[in-house]
Amino acid sequence: MKKLKKEYLKNSYLKEYPLEGFLDTHIHTAPDFRHRILNDVEAALDAKSQKMRAIVLKSHIESTVGRAKIAEYVSGIKVFGGACLNTNVGGLNPEAVKTTAELGGKIVWFPTISSSKIKITSENLEEILHLAIQNDLILATGHMSIDDIFLLLDMANSLGVWKIIINHPLTKVVNATIDQQKEMSRYGYLEHCFVACMKQHDNLNPKIIADAINVVRPERCIMATDFGQAHNSRPVDGMKMFVDSMMGFGISWEQISMMCIENPYKLLF
Repeated sequence: MKKLKKEYLKNSYLKEYPLEGFLDTHIHTAPDFRHRILNDVEAALDAKSQKMRAIVLKSHIESTVGRAKIAEYVSGIKVFGGACLNTNVGGLNPEAVKTTAELGGKIVWFPTISSSKIKITSENLEEILHLAIQNDLILATGHMSIDDIFLLLDMANSLGVWKIIINHPLTKVVNATIDQQKEMSRYGYLEHCFVACMKQHDNLNPKIIADAINVVRPERCIMATDFGQAHNSRPVDGMKMFVDSMMGFGISWEQISMMCIENPYKLLF
């Protein structure tokens, strides 16, 4: 791992192309039940030091809405929060979605660490979709199965919900085929996270991400880190590694800007 970090971070791309204006839609921070490399404020200050536009704080176990507001106040950079609909908030609980919206949250993730325990049905999706429309929320698929993702996308499309992020399409959690990704991209943005390429995670070859981006097209993709784990680099360095890696496989700077600036900006702002 140390060798990999050194190899990426010495690359000239990292100096030539700073993260100014970037948005990272997927960062894990402390406090958490897992050890994190940074807390909320430290992650925000790190992003500000790189002149990033905004970050999104995610927790599997509690809402990050209030935490994001404090981090934003201290750092002066825009910080967004939301809630994962895991068992700790009652699963697909409309009241949890309402509270997220009332507190100023921006994103609701469907189940992640509780995905195997929560049954997804059209009935328990419907009210959440209506709440997303009423409160201009982004819906993210979390660790849902492919069948459940397509159920959500079909219902969202019929209601006119377009602010959707499909998380982890290439990882073991979802493992979508290219054809499935192309179909998903008609209704939402595919969020590719660099953490999938780390050895202690999926150990995914970054070329697979680059190839998927080329097929699906950058217009429908987002690059994020999903970093924050103690055994990985800081999220800002993870984003630089990701940029370097994608450029090494032929993704242009213009395409990276679309996935790291333009697309997430449309969703968050």
